[in-house]
Amino acid sequence: MSTSTHSWKGLPIGAKAFVGLVIAAGMVSLLEAAIHQSSKNIAEFICYLGIAILASRLRVILPGITGTMSVNFLFILVGIAELSYAEALTLGAVSMLAQSLYPARPTAIQLTFNVCAGTVSTALAYLVYHNPLANEYIASRPLILCLAASTYFIVNAGSIAAVISFSEGKPLQQILVDCYFWSFPYYLLGAGIAGVIGWFNREFNWETSLLFVPAIYVIYRSYRLYLGKLEDEKRHVEEIADLHLRTIEALALAIEAKDQTTHDHLQRVRIYAIEVAKELGMTGTDLEALHAASLLHDIGKLAVPEHIIAKPGRLTPEEFEKMKIHTVVGAEILERVRFPYPVVPIVRAHHEKWDGTGYPYGLKGAEIPIGARILSAVDYLDALASDRQYRRAMPLEEVMKRLVAESGKSFDPKVVDVLKSRYRTLENLALAHSAGAGNPALPAELKITRGQAPAAGYENASVSDAPGREATFLSSIAAARQEAQSLFELSQDLGASLSLGETLSVFSVKLKPMVPYDAIAIYILRDEVLMPEYVNGDNYRLFSSLRIPLGDGLSGWVAQNKKPIVNGNPSVEPGYLNDPDKFSTLRSALALPLEGVGGVIGVLALYRAERDAFTSDHLRILLAVSGKMALAIENALKFQQAESSATTDYLTGLPNARSLFLQLDRDLARCKRDKESLTVMVCDMNGFKKINDRFGHLEGNRVLRLFAQALKDSCREYDYVARMGGDEFVVIAPGLGVEAAAKKVAQIRPLARQAGFDVCGEEILSLSVGLAVSPDDGNDAEQLLTQADRRMYLEKQKTPTQKDQRLHTRMKCRLTIELHPQGSAAPVFGNLIDVSLGGCYVETSAILSPGSGLKIVFSIDDGTLNAEGIIARVHPGSGVAVQFKEMSRESREKMYRILEFVQSKTTLYNDRYMQNLLKR
Repeated sequence: MSTSTHSWKGLPIGAKAFVGLVIAAGMVSLLEAAIHQSSKNIAEFICYLGIAILASRLRVILPGITGTMSVNFLFILVGIAELSYAEALTLGAVSMLAQSLYPARPTAIQLTFNVCAGTVSTALAYLVYHNPLANEYIASRPLILCLAASTYFIVNAGSIAAVISFSEGKPLQQILVDCYFWSFPYYLLGAGIAGVIGWFNREFNWETSLLFVPAIYVIYRSYRLYLGKLEDEKRHVEEIADLHLRTIEALALAIEAKDQTTHDHLQRVRIYAIEVAKELGMTGTDLEALHAASLLHDIGKLAVPEHIIAKPGRLTPEEFEKMKIHTVVGAEILERVRFPYPVVPIVRAHHEKWDGTGYPYGLKGAEIPIGARILSAVDYLDALASDRQYRRAMPLEEVMKRLVAESGKSFDPKVVDVLKSRYRTLENLALAHSAGAGNPALPAELKITRGQAPAAGYENASVSDAPGREATFLSSIAAARQEAQSLFELSQDLGASLSLGETLSVFSVKLKPMVPYDAIAIYILRDEVLMPEYVNGDNYRLFSSLRIPLGDGLSGWVAQNKKPIVNGNPSVEPGYLNDPDKFSTLRSALALPLEGVGGVIGVLALYRAERDAFTSDHLRILLAVSGKMALAIENALKFQQAESSATTDYLTGLPNARSLFLQLDRDLARCKRDKESLTVMVCDMNGFKKINDRFGHLEGNRVLRLFAQALKDSCREYDYVARMGGDEFVVIAPGLGVEAAAKKVAQIRPLARQAGFDVCGEEILSLSVGLAVSPDDGNDAEQLLTQADRRMYLEKQKTPTQKDQRLHTRMKCRLTIELHPQGSAAPVFGNLIDVSLGGCYVETSAILSPGSGLKIVFSIDDGTLNAEGIIARVHPGSGVAVQFKEMSRESREKMYRILEFVQSKTTLYNDRYMQNLLKR
């Protein structure tokens, strides 16, 4: 009984009955042999018994067969031919006992069954060999011995097969054919050898037959050595085959690494392709060829530039022409490998289409190799179901709908039918596997004439305006004039500040009228990672949290390849929409690299909710300012680095702005604790630019140093004097009251005038000072400085500078006002952009005549806040510049109130805007 059968308790009733019957028959046979003992030659019996026991240990593993044979059956046949009935049964039972005990230890029921089955087999074979009727009709002893050997085989193997059949419910004939019939020829061969040994016994004596024992052992050992060599060669061939397959997979993984897709792509394509091929009846070398081709079909992409392969957007026609060569190049690479199965035709034709519109040769229908037809459909399915640089993965059900729609057009209908019926099973199989698991130069400059367009369509290189937004010639003229003015102002503003945050903020505000956007993100490259330095607009928090490795996503690709992308997909940014709960309304992106002196320093990315919202004009405008923008950012970064690493102003020796804020926070905390007041004075020089323009920057630096030293000497020992930046200075005076502060201001005003006179020889400078006192005007550094700066600015408005400069300093603002043109009853609304004592600039689309008079109402609630003026110049469709009329003393006082109102409203709106941004 085999060890693979069930235990006695687990056997069915039929199996138990049959086992009991065999054991009973074996016991009866052994009892009969014991009762009728006889021996022709006891020495011969003992000798054959010992040899049979030893031979039970000699097992032969036959090549190509899952089973073993023991040599002892040969001596059982010799015993049947030469010994008595009792001796033959004893020899058979004891040798079977020895065979069953080595090498495994069977259970008692298994051991008993095996011994009894061997006994019954030996008894029946003995009766067949010594049957008088058989000897009468068959005169040849070797033939009778073969008949006895067949009887032994049928009874012994049949009894074990019957138990297995009863236990497992399999047909008896199938078990005999599959598991035991392979050994039948060896029993016939053993019968022949036993016949030769019997002949020697009869012709000479039984001792002579013992000479066969060493010969049989030598043959056994030689055969074992031969089989061992075959096993070694087989193992070597299997190792070489495994190495070959691993080499193919490693090469395929290298291709996938260049393509920047996941390695699961390989396994999914391979599993899908092999299973579909089996369903369609492919076997042998065709199946092996498809296996290799599914791993290596994209090897030709080694000849395609990486920036085309990894481009997170649609290909241009020129880029698609370059991409198409990968089929031919891949086939030529694999031709050099000389596969023993047809891999090359599959790789060459895996982009052919069923209707003949594919490439490179335009094959159609059955002209396309079946392996290529399978691979084409499977590769299409995997491409749509996987994340790619230009789009997110689609649901598998949606992919199947598209695949079915292409049946009979791009793909073989039979292949599509198999995928449609089994795609869920195949996907689960792929997921389970994924969880568990010198030649001449290659022709990279090929021209493929077939192929109309890539599946995703061409990049729209010349993007037109959306319907309803076509430009008329008048608006084009106005837009051109406005664009030139805006670009000029933007260029001027970019160089006006070294603060990175201010530079980026000004840029975003100035850029929006020229290139409309719903969201803007300016990324700075730090340690091979793009970090969002400035973000504004929709999805503020999403973009602020991004960390984009160089080369990844849309912005990473732009930074790495130094090429812009128009109307790319925003959702491919790494980490942008990884959370399935997140949703974005943004559908198009315009990104371009910012290149400084030392290379790419960042990426400017604009986003819109509409698809294909950006045009080539938008890209042109950005390219026009990107160089200036990159230089401004580079300078601001250098300044930021220097500012963060220093606390002293290099020119004046005073503490710089960073130290000022730290000191102000400390003094405020101390004054709160001691319940003392604290005064902050913000000082700004009027006319300092005049010195730089007339006398040069070196002289301007001398003025700053003289004034800084004089200001420091005039203050108390524990007052804190710092240079805020440019020609602005700040004094922190703890414990100084309002009246004492006013006296202090009167004391320091002449210091600026004297410093200018000492250097330039004329009174060219004046000083505007703004005061803020804690806790009346604020309790933190930002509030105090803001209040002091506002008061300083109002004082500056009251102090005209020298002539041949601008008469009055302008104040930037954003306020909606009413315009009442002369001779018109209906008011016109506009946006106040800047204002001074002398005039203002208003954005409006109204058509007004230069030189005509008008009245401006600055507050709808307070009609007294108004001023009259004349239109100095007109920018059609953009705005007008207004010059106020000559003012009397009363008019000037009213104008001061207007300026203060405009300043307060602008500050209010700016604060509210910042609070809304912080709440997002």
